[in-house]
Parts: sequence; structure tokens; C-alpha cells
Amino acid sequence: MPRLVAVCAVRRLRPDAGSVGVTAIDKGPVDGPVRVGPYGVYADVQADRKHHGGFDKALYAYADEDAAFWESELGRELPPGWFGENLRVEGIDVNAALIGERWRIGDRVEVEVTMPRTPCQTFARWVGGDDARGWVKRFSNERRLGPYLRVVRGGRVQAGDEIVVVHRPDGAPGLLDRYADPE
Repeated sequence: MPRLVAVCAVRRLRPDAGSVGVTAIDKGPVDGPVRVGPYGVYADVQADRKHHGGFDKALYAYADEDAAFWESELGRELPPGWFGENLRVEGIDVNAALIGERWRIGDRVEVEVTMPRTPCQTFARWVGGDDARGWVKRFSNERRLGPYLRVVRGGRVQAGDEIVVVHRPDGAPGLLDRYADPE
């Protein structure tokens, strides 16, 4: 059964060398039911809504299975929120989703897949150390990007909630079909 492993929100804003000057990538699990609305998880922050937020990027989902792959590759634990994700999920191949696919999370919340994550230099700086060099290309080439989601119907979600695919649009492109790998 696909389920929500964790709901994550920003723990603290961190200084960043990017154009905004801070990043909200440092996310961690929130206990209990959490409200989700048009801009995503209540109490989360989108420091750069132009590139990492807004209605079409209200939430970012990442699969526990993909996180386990990266734990093996990087040789370190990557807990929920490490990828900057709001939703750590399991049992659903998020990278095989279709653009426009809709998921119900728990009893009420409904989200729609809008686009894949495009890794950026902020993410590479977050990874840090020797792993940061070439990270954007490495992460992209593995095609374990995870989707951004639009909130269709808000409500409350919590770890353990079931995820049900309620709509897969006929003829829609796959999440990674139009993704161009960085050079």
C-alpha cells in the first residue's frame, strides 16, 4: 500500500550563496496531522517562489525507495526532508507518474503532479563536501527526481496516511518524458 512516510516542513532558513540569500531546503518531519493548502504544508517556507514554489510547486514528493538508493551511493543516512521534500512517500513510483495524475492522501487531500524537480546549485550546496561537485548532473542522470505537486483539495495529512492514485490522464506525458538532462 502506498503511504506517506513523513510530512516535512522547514526547520530553519539557512544562509545561501544563491540570489535569494537564504534557502528553505532544510526540512524535517512534523508530528501529527498537518494542514495542507494552496501553497503547500502549513508552517513550511518557500524562500524562492519563482523557482521553488507557488501553486504548481506547492509540494515536493520524494520516494523512500529513491532516498535508499542515494543513501547507498553517498554512504550516509538521508532522513525525511533531506531532499527538501515536503512528502516522503513509499510504495509508489513517483518518477513513473504522469503529468496531471492525481493522488488522494489520507481521507481528503488531493494533489496533482505538475512537473519534475529540476535540481539546482542550492541543492548541490546543501549536499556539500565532495558530493557537491557534479551533483546536479549526477542527480538528474539517475532520473530519481520526484514530482512537484499542485494542491487540488486541501485538508490535513499525517505520516501513515494511504496514498491512492485517483486519476491517470490518458495520453499524458510521463513525469520524466520532457525532462532535459543538464549539460
